[in-house]
Amino acid sequence: MELVIGTKAWSSWSMRPWLVLKATGAAFDETLVQLRRENGVSEAEIRQHSPSGLVPCLKDGDLTITDSLSICEYLAETFPDAGLWPKDAAARALARSAAAEMHSGFASLRGECPMDLAAPVHVATLSEATHKDIRRIVALWNGLLGRLGGPWLGGEAWGVADAFYTPVATRFRTYGVKLSDYGDAGAAGQYAERLLETPEFRAWEAEA
Repeated sequence: MELVIGTKAWSSWSMRPWLVLKATGAAFDETLVQLRRENGVSEAEIRQHSPSGLVPCLKDGDLTITDSLSICEYLAETFPDAGLWPKDAAARALARSAAAEMHSGFASLRGECPMDLAAPVHVATLSEATHKDIRRIVALWNGLLGRLGGPWLGGEAWGVADAFYTPVATRFRTYGVKLSDYGDAGAAGQYAERLLETPEFRAWEAEA
């Protein structure tokens, strides 16, 4: 397998499937496309790897898969013993819903607080739209942790949903977001800390 990714300090989309693939324990080749270069990154350059012109993409034999969520779904099916989705149907549906909401939502948080692992920690002034996004994330995390018992969004095992929210935890750290200001009594904040303590994330950050 070959996973084509963007710059590790910035590409949250690339981080998610990289964490998932790393968690399977499978060997894979990594191809890095440097983003934000002074002379730009041409779409043609990325299309040498990805038919969508975007990263990440996964190559497995003659199969090329684009889009972070599609890649993670493929990996979950390819490595069923990795337990990347909960076995329980209800828990699995909730975890998938959480990942899909991150995949398609929270535009204000993404725009005002882009992932930047090289940036110094600082307190940012955020819009009401971003405050709303953070409140929703806190409610979602607390709801799933309470219902499924944690320590991860799908229950006992780390999985795809947790990979999708790991870049969010880095944003909260970088921009000085205190989840207690958004209705958290502690569980969401502790969960964010756990996301940043996994060996997979630490390996990614060490190379960012």
